[in-house]
Amino acid sequence: MKSTLEESKKITTDSRKAARIRWALVSLSLAMLLSSLGTSIANVGLPTLAHAFNATFQQVQWIVLAYLLAITTLIVSVGRLGDVIGRRRLMLGGISLFTLASALCGIAPSLWLLIAARVFQGLGAAIMMALTMAMVGEAVPKEKTGSAMGLLGTMSAVGTALGPTLGGVLITSIGWPALFLINLPLGILTLALAWRYLPKDLKVTKATTARFDLVGTVILVLTLAAYALAMTIGRGSFGQLNIELLFLSLIGLGMFVITESRAEAPLIQMDTFKNPLLSAGFTMSALVTTVVMATLVVGPFYLSGALGLDPAHVGLVMSSGPIIAALTGAPAGRLVDRMGAYRMGIFGLIGMVIGTSVLALLPTGFGVPGYVAPLAVVTGSYALFQAANNTAVMTNIRPDQRGVISGVLNLSRNLGLITGASVMGTVFATGAASANLLTAPPEALVSGMRLTFAVATGLLLLALAIALTGKALSNRTPK
Repeated sequence: MKSTLEESKKITTDSRKAARIRWALVSLSLAMLLSSLGTSIANVGLPTLAHAFNATFQQVQWIVLAYLLAITTLIVSVGRLGDVIGRRRLMLGGISLFTLASALCGIAPSLWLLIAARVFQGLGAAIMMALTMAMVGEAVPKEKTGSAMGLLGTMSAVGTALGPTLGGVLITSIGWPALFLINLPLGILTLALAWRYLPKDLKVTKATTARFDLVGTVILVLTLAAYALAMTIGRGSFGQLNIELLFLSLIGLGMFVITESRAEAPLIQMDTFKNPLLSAGFTMSALVTTVVMATLVVGPFYLSGALGLDPAHVGLVMSSGPIIAALTGAPAGRLVDRMGAYRMGIFGLIGMVIGTSVLALLPTGFGVPGYVAPLAVVTGSYALFQAANNTAVMTNIRPDQRGVISGVLNLSRNLGLITGASVMGTVFATGAASANLLTAPPEALVSGMRLTFAVATGLLLLALAIALTGKALSNRTPK
């Protein structure tokens, strides 16, 4: 009888624990969905916003740029801040800030107030992005880390894929404020679940909170801002201002390394980059997302100019990539748990190499199916790589470093996307040998696409070499 009661209590306790883990993961997934939705949903509204505020396209572009800049420049700093003051505490603050800023975006009476609100929305998104992966280690058992990372990757892809479609429906039926006000019910739900189910923070002392590296943070923010602006201003054409900003970012990087090597409590421990697995993970993440951005840069021009699709069908074909990534993210995470992060990461890279190689050699006679099939291989393999790489980086690191490591990992991804938009766009234009891609002949666009994906294949082979080298160096490192 006593044994039966004890077994019953144990089952009840285990059931409650499993439910808490599930709901904690739901709250983290919603946070990832919100931050990625905030990136993609505003793009479709730019023409409407330009008309509403009587502004130029270059001016309304800052609605998107302000959000991306805030995330890119602050994601490492907020990750470290979470390590210092408590990740749950900061996550709740980030969700609240994102939700409040979304409301301010929806009621903004002028373009510049809307842009300012988007900066605060980007800060909230940076907190959510940095801390979702960091909190997986606290909310989910270690043997389920891969599945959790796969689910987060799925939610990120869902947000990216859903944004343009949902945005178009909201603008047509309600108006542009709905692009931002849609985040209010989602944000409140996410906040309620996070408050109820995320693990409590350890007690933080005043001595611990004083260890935040303010000088290093300011230098890093300014350095990343200079680099991000260098890669985005001019929309791919590198002028004098771009060169000056890039030069400033290189100076800032040098200053940051010197400052961090002398700081008592640095923002980023320079020894982190001596770990071959971590360094390889960060570098591969940047290279792979540079390639992923190539599909977004090249796709619209190739589909419309070379294959003759109208804008509606171009959008439909382009959405296939994020949809495939969303469908494969969760299964990819389970594969990582079962087969191991390193092995699945290698398989993911090989799959991407196969996909980009086919795109580089693609005859136009295969039409849309000939483009979608290798694109499906690229995006599905990317979902597998992302789940594996995120798991490999975020496993077996010190609990007090999870926030900043997650921030650096997300930063490498964002820098890859920003660099890919500029560099791969330039490669495409060079291959097409045309000053105006909108009027370029189909054969020029095909040449540009082939060169772009040939370069992409080279970058993926480099990532594959880094993965193999990082593993070999790790095996030689004394435990």
